[in-house]
Amino acid sequence: MKKTKRFFKASLPAFALLAMVAGAEAEPVEINFYYPVAIGGPVSKIFEGLIERFEEGHPDIKVNPIYSGTYSETFSKALTAYRAGQPPEVAVILSTDMFSLIDEDAIVPMEDFVKTDEDKAWLAGFNPVFMANSRSQDKTWGVPFQRGTTLFFWNKEAFKEVGLDPDKGPQNWEEVVDFATKLTKRDAGGNVERWGMQVPSSLTSYWLLQGYVAQNDGKIYEETGDKTYFDSPEVVEALQYWVDLAAKHKVMKPGVIEWATNPKDFFEGRAAMITTTSGNLTNIKTNAPFDFGVQILPEHKKRGAPTSGGNAYIFNDVEPQKQEAAFQFVKWLSMPEQSAEWSIKTGYIAARDDAWETDAMKAYVAEFPGAAVTREQIPYMVPELSTHENQRVARVIDDAIEAALTGGKPVDKALSDAQQEAERILKPYRD
Repeated sequence: MKKTKRFFKASLPAFALLAMVAGAEAEPVEINFYYPVAIGGPVSKIFEGLIERFEEGHPDIKVNPIYSGTYSETFSKALTAYRAGQPPEVAVILSTDMFSLIDEDAIVPMEDFVKTDEDKAWLAGFNPVFMANSRSQDKTWGVPFQRGTTLFFWNKEAFKEVGLDPDKGPQNWEEVVDFATKLTKRDAGGNVERWGMQVPSSLTSYWLLQGYVAQNDGKIYEETGDKTYFDSPEVVEALQYWVDLAAKHKVMKPGVIEWATNPKDFFEGRAAMITTTSGNLTNIKTNAPFDFGVQILPEHKKRGAPTSGGNAYIFNDVEPQKQEAAFQFVKWLSMPEQSAEWSIKTGYIAARDDAWETDAMKAYVAEFPGAAVTREQIPYMVPELSTHENQRVARVIDDAIEAALTGGKPVDKALSDAQQEAERILKPYRD
């Protein structure tokens, strides 16, 4: 449960801030920044370019990027460092880990640093749907940095081949099955050469399920973070639809589909339609050897899609001047210009409306209209599953989805078992 200690206070009297600035002129304040990516690669180069520009404009602050692996590894490393008394000043960790970080007393709210009208305007500028996984107890515990959603892609050449309109993807669950049936191609021996539809189901498969559940007018958890609805009728029906794509309609590869191979299968013509993260938008734009379409997710009872991705968190038990430097860095990273740049170069969603109004973003959308699809989907997005002990709870529902997709358990049994286990984990947080 949440502890009450506070080793340092984030707010400083004016004379202390002046002293900090004066000292920084002689020697920059250094902050460590845990970022969830492996060493090297294009994303780290983009990020290092941002850090370099930040330091040019803030010579009193030096940022040391520490590439900390996957989101899960970053969470584990940051928490281990915090418990050892050596926390990073700032880290990008999944927005869904917010409750776990609060329970550990590992992070401090942004309100501790928001002092000026400019600060308040900055904090108020994030789209509310992304703040749902950033706020609790009337405080903002992290701010959106690289956030995403799921999008629907299709191969326009494959559509033409089977007589479908290449400029219009399926608009509802029934059309997905109809289109995928036409697009699935088998050889003379009955072997599948191209699947009509593919949905990844490794790792965070609950995230894909959340989209189907939202479209079925349901939800899988309570935003207080202490209750799940894994066995509700809306969730059961949603997972059954997903399972039926392979088991009943025979339009999707059976079993677990890896996230990494999903876009590769799309590029190589082994899947005509796919659902994947908006973080793959730039990847698909760069590497698809054919014209492709991209749209918001098809509807059922209504439109719906999950949010995803990381927040920037400032850690507790850090010297006040370093916390203040971390805040300045986080604020700069998520200002409209940088938010737009990050979205353009990576495919992540710009989480601020004013980022979409920058000249750079307007020019990019004019050149590549598909980039505007993520913004079009924002009104239909729902917060991502986020609970106390979130990694344990997410593992429970992921295992249930895998059991259903592989035929290990019937859908209703898999979800009933998952709900029982989630209830056992979360019950202490309601007592």
